[in-house]
Amino acid sequence: MRQILLLARRELATYFNTWWGWSILALVLLLDGVLFNAFAVKLSQARFSTDVLEDFFFFSSGTTMIAGVLLSMRTLAEERQTGTMVLLQTAPISEAQIVIGKFLGAFAFLTMITACTLYLPALVEINGKVSWAHIFTGYTGLLLLGGVAIAMGTFGSSLTRHQLVAAMFAAVMLTICLMGWYISEEIDAPLKGVVAYLALYEEHFEHFQQGLFDWRSVCFLVSLQAAFLLVAIQVLKTRRFQ
Repeated sequence: MRQILLLARRELATYFNTWWGWSILALVLLLDGVLFNAFAVKLSQARFSTDVLEDFFFFSSGTTMIAGVLLSMRTLAEERQTGTMVLLQTAPISEAQIVIGKFLGAFAFLTMITACTLYLPALVEINGKVSWAHIFTGYTGLLLLGGVAIAMGTFGSSLTRHQLVAAMFAAVMLTICLMGWYISEEIDAPLKGVVAYLALYEEHFEHFQQGLFDWRSVCFLVSLQAAFLLVAIQVLKTRRFQ
């Protein structure tokens, strides 16, 4: 556990010490602010606070997943690109510890980015009344989606030394999962229900967006993260002997 935390702290420090981490932070805050003002608030018409929060969590889910992919695409690919992966694999640390430590470092930074957007739903309190339970539930859903994006990006990063390729791979997997609901409409049973269940937004995030805490979706999203991390661990184990 100590090795995992040390690696996670090293990974987190990397984001703070490079322009890449700060650029992602600035990009997410800029996009969330612009989208909140343009689509969620809609000053030209009166709206219920709940509707504003739902719209905020809707577009924030997109920026959070994008940030997750951008943060994770460098986790393992950069180590291989710079030649430091050999040092990691020859150190007294397992592949599982490497992957989990990298994941936790990226997830911690994403959590900090997401926390920086709290002022946006808090602004709704000026002209309305917000439900902090709704905000807590919505942010829980955002972090779960972000964790899935980071896990997919970590898996993609384990396959290649090129960060852009890792990001594209993760983006494709995310897109497929997000389109699961629409893909299921073209598939007959019994696969129809299986594919629909994999739909990240309609089947699993929409509850959080509406302020409804769903343990079933929590278990699914956490399990999906674990599955991609396990595959990334196996990839590293395979590459150790190549």
